[in-house]
Amino acid sequence: MFYIIKIALGTLLRIIYYLILVRAILSFFPTLQTSRISYFIYQMTEPVLAPCRAILDKLGLGMGMVDFSPILAIILLNLLVRLVYAI
Repeated sequence: MFYIIKIALGTLLRIIYYLILVRAILSFFPTLQTSRISYFIYQMTEPVLAPCRAILDKLGLGMGMVDFSPILAIILLNLLVRLVYAI
């Protein structure tokens, strides 16, 4: 039972990881940002990226034209996946 939960959680974290990567790529194509798929990706990744933006704002790294929150989110997700599989 614990093994199934571990695999499911690891898979969910990986899916979020790939959605954040797709969102970062979509940011380079403004015409694709109005599609339904893009809206779905934004809705699924925003709960992860919003706290990362808040952390970066508190550190003083949130200003400028480049959003570093996907990078921080990817790093944190990778750490969580490794932690899940290590348990």
